[in-house]
Amino acid sequence: MITPAVVETLFSAASMTRWNDHARPGQFTELAKQAHKMIIAWVIARCEEDRGGGPDWLRLVEGGLFEFLQRVVLTDIKPPVFHRMMERHGPRLNRFVLEKLAGPFEPLAGGFWGRFREYLEDPLYSMREKVILRAAHFLATDWEFRMIYRFNRDLWGIEETRREIEIRVGEHIDLAGVREILARRGMAEKGLFAFIDLCGQLRFQVRWAQLPRVPATTVLEHLFVVASLSYFAALERGSSPGRLRNAFYGGLFHDLPEVLTRDIVSPVKRSVEGIEELVKEYEKESMETRLLPLLPEGWRRQVRYLTEDEFSNKVRDPSGSGIRTGLVPSVMDALYDADEWDPFDGSLVEACDKLAAMVEAALSIRNGVRPPALERARREIYEVYKDTVIGGVDLGSLFRAFLD
Repeated sequence: MITPAVVETLFSAASMTRWNDHARPGQFTELAKQAHKMIIAWVIARCEEDRGGGPDWLRLVEGGLFEFLQRVVLTDIKPPVFHRMMERHGPRLNRFVLEKLAGPFEPLAGGFWGRFREYLEDPLYSMREKVILRAAHFLATDWEFRMIYRFNRDLWGIEETRREIEIRVGEHIDLAGVREILARRGMAEKGLFAFIDLCGQLRFQVRWAQLPRVPATTVLEHLFVVASLSYFAALERGSSPGRLRNAFYGGLFHDLPEVLTRDIVSPVKRSVEGIEELVKEYEKESMETRLLPLLPEGWRRQVRYLTEDEFSNKVRDPSGSGIRTGLVPSVMDALYDADEWDPFDGSLVEACDKLAAMVEAALSIRNGVRPPALERARREIYEVYKDTVIGGVDLGSLFRAFLD
């Protein structure tokens, strides 16, 4: 069962500032870092698949969630100190993490809590996935640091930090994705490096841009929350492995076109008849001409599948005859809950997207920043989704919990 405490734990990382002892060009948060890390992990994992040694995708997704939750509890510890403490006192720290999170996360369906405990306590569990996630972690840190470095060249200790990050990234050079990303930095055709660079720019696109909010969450932070909630909801309905993977990465990628168009708020899209269709058309064109060419050809079909008509329930016919869209959840459950159909629950991602938006408004209102437009938006979302049940998962109860 997904409780309001689970949702609030996810959002708590939006207020956890990174690099707060350095001069920064903007806000760097733990929530954005984890979102960027999971996009980079997807890139590395796809490269490993192309080599014939891909990961278990559910272990990769859950490993990312487990490590995120671990950092939520321990994030006040500076990274070098954190890594040293984990090497010396890992079991004690992990017990502390589990104790702190048991209340909201132990009730989650599908055995999530048991796997969380095993991931933290057993070094041999998900070893391949842990290596990929560790590489993604340091590449995301390196992406941040290259911006930080420009503002802190004369700061004592900055060169030591730079060397430490370079060493940590270099430890994963045996991964094809890491080699490709690093090699592309100095090339005219930047490929995968440019892809993760563009995705990183979603850290700086603040949602609800015309309204003051606290915390002022970004598009990338929003994507991680939607991905996590979609995954938890898919677990609760007992979805197949492929469907679970699509729930997470569908949530993580569903606003990817906004790196090319910016976050155009819904009232603007609806203000003039036909403008929403024009925005969609431009997003699709920009994806095809600017973003997808950065990826290997074999990856593009899946990204299109997750980002086009992103709120539609759909499957891909294994015979190759095309995509079936507009399916109702009961039909998805009865006929297409098998990996061969590549099932994607767009309606679930949409509901989690709207839940995340409502919570963004609700938390700001709770924090005392409550412009009338934000209060209206919260109420409007609530009225539409307050009774939402998808595949037996009562998401409406979460909307009701954040009304007051």
